[in-house]
Amino acid sequence: AHSCPQAGEIVRSVVAQAVARETRMAASLMRLHFHDCFVQGCDGSLLLDSSGRIVSEKSSNPNSKSARGFEVVDQIKAQLEKQCPGTVSCADILTLAARDSSVLTGGPSWMVPLGRRDSRSASLSGSNNNIPAPNNTFQTILSKFNRQGLDVTDLVALSGSHTIGFSRCTSFRQRLYNQSGNGRPDMTLEQSFAANLRQRCPKSGGDQNLSVLDIVSAAKFDNSYFKNLIENMGLLNSDQVLFSSNDKSRDLVKKYAEDQGVFFEQFAESMIKMGNISPLTGSSGEIRKDCRKINS
Repeated sequence: AHSCPQAGEIVRSVVAQAVARETRMAASLMRLHFHDCFVQGCDGSLLLDSSGRIVSEKSSNPNSKSARGFEVVDQIKAQLEKQCPGTVSCADILTLAARDSSVLTGGPSWMVPLGRRDSRSASLSGSNNNIPAPNNTFQTILSKFNRQGLDVTDLVALSGSHTIGFSRCTSFRQRLYNQSGNGRPDMTLEQSFAANLRQRCPKSGGDQNLSVLDIVSAAKFDNSYFKNLIENMGLLNSDQVLFSSNDKSRDLVKKYAEDQGVFFEQFAESMIKMGNISPLTGSSGEIRKDCRKINS
């Protein structure tokens, strides 16, 4: 508020331009924040390129060929460095950009606590091990959330961010052709939805082909994601298990499907909680000048 009062406005305007150019960018920026926070806390580690002793998290399974939006972060950083050099961390940029991405697509807003600093390290193994995978079981996903201090309510609410954005064929192919390793599709998938997906995602090839995560309103942040799960039309296995594998999460899915306001309120609360995972403060870390590399 004092050292860089224009920070919020700068982030918002760059994100707004990026989302106006390509709606999908809102989901991509939100995902960057999530993939950053689940590895070493919300410290901007995901943004570092490989160099010297740093092995980038960008090449991990969850990020390779799919994490995107880095150039938008670069643009925000460049403007902030002009306005108030050495003041706003890359970690804070990711947190603000995620909130603005929600608001720009019709989702909730929230007050973002600021003052994180940037890490001087990255963790490729942390990225490979900590971020839930689309084919993980419900229990595995919940354990990965619990490890970060997040509970089943946070898991279901934060999964609701899949109301916007796309996923690659490689992330849901097993549900269409070989769900349990027996050469048979996931029979819980709604049949016409599955047939539709098979056209976009063949048995082999087309790994990068995209399908919308929310078949009803892919560009709008709303609660239709949860309504889809009740109809067995969640795209990823990790989406559908929220409804099919656990009583408590099933009840939450129904609650958010019935009441968008309740979902929005919980989403905002869970995003603040996620944004507070092990931040670097005080004299820990640094404020990077360039989000891709540590200050020399």
